[in-house]
Amino acid sequence: IGGGGFSSVFRAVHIENHQVAACKLIHTTDETTDKERKTIDKEMKIHAALKHRNILEFISAVVVEPKYKHHYIPGIYMLLEFAAGGDLFDKIAPDVGTGEEVAHLYFKQLLDGMASDFIHSQGVCHRDLKPENLLLDAAGTLKISDFGLSAVYKLKENGRTRLLSERCGSLPYIAPELNSSAPYQAEPVDAWGMGVILFTLLAGNTPWDEPTDHSPEYSRYLSGEIFNEVPWSRLGTNVLSLICGLLTVEPEKRMTLPDVYAHPWCMRQSQLASQSVHTLAEQLTQSLRDNGDLMYANPEVSGTGTRKDADGDDIMLSAQSQFTQSLLLFSQTQSGRRYMPHLTRFYTSIGPGILINLIKESLESLGVKYKDAPAIEEQGAPIRLRLGGYDKRKIMFKGWLEVENYNHSEFSGAFCVMQRDVGNPISWRQLWKTLIMSPTVSPHVLRK
Repeated sequence: IGGGGFSSVFRAVHIENHQVAACKLIHTTDETTDKERKTIDKEMKIHAALKHRNILEFISAVVVEPKYKHHYIPGIYMLLEFAAGGDLFDKIAPDVGTGEEVAHLYFKQLLDGMASDFIHSQGVCHRDLKPENLLLDAAGTLKISDFGLSAVYKLKENGRTRLLSERCGSLPYIAPELNSSAPYQAEPVDAWGMGVILFTLLAGNTPWDEPTDHSPEYSRYLSGEIFNEVPWSRLGTNVLSLICGLLTVEPEKRMTLPDVYAHPWCMRQSQLASQSVHTLAEQLTQSLRDNGDLMYANPEVSGTGTRKDADGDDIMLSAQSQFTQSLLLFSQTQSGRRYMPHLTRFYTSIGPGILINLIKESLESLGVKYKDAPAIEEQGAPIRLRLGGYDKRKIMFKGWLEVENYNHSEFSGAFCVMQRDVGNPISWRQLWKTLIMSPTVSPHVLRK
């Protein structure tokens, strides 16, 4: 269901008690160094100690050493809570963002996970807050994930803190103090990341590609010119003061998380918290309905049958909720209705063989690199492509494009899903939209 350069994430099912979890496998070999092992051990120790409703739960882990490679794939297997709602930012239209109520609800949940009694109070700094690390469970609750770059900066016993020195994080989200070689305070780095996330929720894009003079947008932010430009000019006064407080360049003057709790925008009651999960799902995806994206992800295609695999029922039951159904996280496929956490999907009136060639033609014209995955020798097996490139913010993206047959009654065509592994979910959505609107693919895409 996902992964990065050195890891794969699988959906894992406990057959006997019908539990579903996510299993992150970090591949190890005889060449894996002690330093790399220690880094992974640190991530697991930190993550396992953090228990909060807005933090993805760490369930357990097991290590398979390379000497057992004849029995199992060697690696470190981490069992994590299964976030059935998928990526929060997969539900947001690029350059549009969510309404202020949705942003308020999810920013407050992010704040609760980061501050109160958890991440920071445990002496931990996340250091990698960005859209792809914010997931949703089956009830629509925000879950902070991926503690691979986190660090312990404070001893709980006596409250003593230390400065951090390691340079890490993704350029659009890192704080400006990381541009120098001087040690830095931990908490302000996460506060900056939260400011970027709040802006991205409201605007549908990050404010700049990096917080340096190389970025025209960042330079205009420093001079104040940017506040007369869209999307900054359409932000409300109240939330804008909060964003600017979090995105204060000098770390010692930046808002702290207790300051954020006391800010009027955060102190007000959430209008959505008391609403039904169906209403939450509707509001979250409103921008995708307004710009027409959902009519491609969920056209009127009929289907029949159910999944035949042994664990399919458990996956469906664990993922099925009023929230995920309202989010349309189920697709009609040839083998029946299937859980599909990616809204970057579409149906066509032509079959997989012709479609894949048109997709390749479009990808080439867009400058997106691809390569064919090894063919699966099985009737009706999907055709897969591995995609990769850089988005407008110079952030790498990687993922899979999968095309399979879709025939029902008098209809014959194909179903295509694009699954992101690495990169910003908003950029991935932009790629999906550009592909289905391309001259070669567009005439064959089904719309609601």
